[in-house]
Amino acid sequence: MTKKILILGFLANLASLSLDAQVSKDSLENLLETSIQYFDNYNYHKGIQCSMNLIGLAEKEAGQNYYLYHAHNNLGTAYEELRDTTRAKSHYIKSLKFAAAADNDTLLMWSYNNLGNIYSEASDNYQKGIDYYNRVIDLATKLDNKEELIAPNINIAWTYLDNDQASKAKTYLDNATKILKNQEMSYINAELNTLYGRYFLASNEIDSAEVYFENAVNIVNRDSLEYEGAEAYKWYAEMLFKAGNYQEAYNALKQQNFYDSKTFEHIKTTQIQAANARFDVNEYQKNLEIARKEKEYQQKIIDKSNEKLILLIVAAIVLSIILIFLYKINSSRRVLISELQEKNLELQKSKEATERLSNLKTQFFSTVSHELRTPLYGVIGLTSLLLEDKHLKSHQDDLKSLKFSADYLLALINDVLQINKMESKEVKIENNPFHLGDLLHSITNTLEFTRIQNRNKMHLEIDEVVPQYLIGDSVRLSQIMVNLMGNALKFTERGNIWVRVKRVEETSEECKLQFEVEDDGIGIPQSKQKEIFEEFSQIKPTNYNYQGTGLGLPIVKKMLKLFESDIHLNSIENKGSNFSFEICFQIDKEKLDLSKAETENTNSSIPEDMPKDLQSRILIVDDNRINQIVTKRILEQKKFDCEIAQDGNEAVEKVKDGNFDLVLMDVNMPGISGMEATRKIREFNIEIPVIALTAVEVEEIREEIHNAGMNDIIIKPYDTQQFYQVVYRNIMPIVL
Repeated sequence: MTKKILILGFLANLASLSLDAQVSKDSLENLLETSIQYFDNYNYHKGIQCSMNLIGLAEKEAGQNYYLYHAHNNLGTAYEELRDTTRAKSHYIKSLKFAAAADNDTLLMWSYNNLGNIYSEASDNYQKGIDYYNRVIDLATKLDNKEELIAPNINIAWTYLDNDQASKAKTYLDNATKILKNQEMSYINAELNTLYGRYFLASNEIDSAEVYFENAVNIVNRDSLEYEGAEAYKWYAEMLFKAGNYQEAYNALKQQNFYDSKTFEHIKTTQIQAANARFDVNEYQKNLEIARKEKEYQQKIIDKSNEKLILLIVAAIVLSIILIFLYKINSSRRVLISELQEKNLELQKSKEATERLSNLKTQFFSTVSHELRTPLYGVIGLTSLLLEDKHLKSHQDDLKSLKFSADYLLALINDVLQINKMESKEVKIENNPFHLGDLLHSITNTLEFTRIQNRNKMHLEIDEVVPQYLIGDSVRLSQIMVNLMGNALKFTERGNIWVRVKRVEETSEECKLQFEVEDDGIGIPQSKQKEIFEEFSQIKPTNYNYQGTGLGLPIVKKMLKLFESDIHLNSIENKGSNFSFEICFQIDKEKLDLSKAETENTNSSIPEDMPKDLQSRILIVDDNRINQIVTKRILEQKKFDCEIAQDGNEAVEKVKDGNFDLVLMDVNMPGISGMEATRKIREFNIEIPVIALTAVEVEEIREEIHNAGMNDIIIKPYDTQQFYQVVYRNIMPIVL
């Protein structure tokens, strides 16, 4: 947002104002002067509160339009500085009303100019801002007040330049120059020279533009003008770049960055002040309203007491009136109590309805999860099988794209469900042992298709001092890393992604690790770096065609809160981004030496020839025909002997009559459920492993599954290698 010239009018003409009451005048002047001092020192909180006090005091007496104008004008200026244009416009409009009521042309000109600043910043309504500036010019011309003509002429030229109408700006710049002549107003002279430079730059008159830009930078360097310096060097650099003087353009940009850095702390303070000011002013207004109501209430009590005192003087008639009055009060009280009870009852019903709707929403998401994951199981499973078919090598790329699309759809479903669960506070941290290196390598392999698609290079760097065997929630950590690494791959093309793990501190029991995901992709603009952590929000780069839900980073931020951590972002647009966070894990002391532990936690834990020697019989229990085919074909690839049961009752009978080494039991089936069928099997066979197959979120039914007697869980759709691991893990103790 361009900062145009403001007309503040602080304390102007105060000496010429006369009030009837000297005490009131002194109080009003002191409040106005104090508020201005606070604003001059960027103490917006106290300045705004002081201006509100000034309004409260001035409203108590008639004819205080002058002070009411200044109070609202100062508030408008403060809120404009704080980037709160809505509040600024509201107070400027009020100041205009009081300027008109005071019949003061100077105040009117100031109000018109400041309202012009507000409207001219809106690209779709800048003409309204120009109209307000022209009102200042008309009034100042009528009053022959040349000094007040400077700001509106410069501001109109500025507005036309900002809206690519440079040809209209020249007349107003010349008008301002004639009025200024040899006056020493360095910041206005700097802005005027910068605007002339912009005009000639837009007209492709580079030599003329250079003269004015050099004048501007000389003034800002001489007088250390921060805001004007940043603006002058910005356009000076653009002119030099257009002229082909790239080295000088680079030097000019460095000067712009220098002035920008000098204003950074002020802007940062302004933003903090803005938040505090809005909150405190709202609290102040609330307290003021409470105090006003309390005063009215106390006044009513006093009035009623006086009435009662008068009534007590009268004998029987007064006593009768009092009794009737008390009776009416009690009647009103009973009515109010009855109404309150009805409202409480309505509130309770509303609460119950809300809770019911929340439960229905949770059930709906659970049902959607199952209904979407079930067909995805078929798509992903069949695609994985086709990828292994040597006769379909010519279709490998198409099949990989199909599997990637199905995996991507599954990820979107999981993101939506994850947000829903976190909002319902159903997600809790679990502590399980895991191997850090294996976990990160597995995630890297999962994202391999995206890496190849965008022609990126992935670099995994784990410090040697980082313990590999940890205890913590590896599932949540995986979700965090998948989202961060996935984002880096999607928004980087022909670049590099670095995944780093460093040890921050370590004790005998715990280790705090720092995780970093860095890329050299498109980066994130400073203005978007807070917005991207909001749900359904994402940056929209012009050179990418990526679309998503915008849930990845919000999920990361919420999950890190579960770990009592937070995400940190360092990004430069077009240079890349770095996301980092820290998590404290327990160290798993019970693991064997590193080589043995790695062997036990990788797919190599199962010898390659083991599937060939296993002649195990597996019962597949599933009511879905496609799921039966997919599961059976995956198992038959490893030479398992498979048999199908269509429902839970058939499964119970087959286990009784057959000699099976393992049962794969679908949880949701018509008739009796998989869990009920498992309970019946456990009545006569407690040794056969039963693995639950489910498309429902596992956290929702984990405890119920284990209580039913099931040994393990496989979530559909599943990764083929993970599927084999769970099957071998439950069969090998039997066959070995």
